[in-house]
Amino acid sequence: MFAAAALRMIGYPPLIVDMEAKNDDDHVIAIFKDNDRWGAVAKSNTTLLRFREPVYKSLRELVMSYFEMYFNTKGYKSLRTYSRPVNLARFDNRDWMTTDEDLEFIGDYLYKRPHIKILSNDEIKKLRQADKDIMKACFLGSNAAGLFKPQ
Repeated sequence: MFAAAALRMIGYPPLIVDMEAKNDDDHVIAIFKDNDRWGAVAKSNTTLLRFREPVYKSLRELVMSYFEMYFNTKGYKSLRTYSRPVNLARFDNRDWMTTDEDLEFIGDYLYKRPHIKILSNDEIKKLRQADKDIMKACFLGSNAAGLFKPQ
């Protein structure tokens, strides 16, 4: 939310996209378009699910830039769906940018939105585990207590 508010303050619409995972944490990214290309600002407890330069031709292409690095602590590649962009200006009447109240109403709204599937069931079955060296880099400096613990 902070990234979307910051983007708004410098002239971009406050857009977010929800990325849903299976057996892992979901992520919400603040997205922006520059010279007709998509980029993202994101905060994560992992090193590889953060900022993306505005070089992606489509929203799907941007979301897919996260795919290989979106895995849980057991190396299971977990990204499954994403939402269409949500313009947070729709919540201006709730003062989402400045309120001290919980912003759970935004999360509830995202949860109810239709999401676009990334993979078929057959594709999911063929996924490989994340590379061990990539996993080390991803979790470098992470707060272990805040990482999703898959069963």
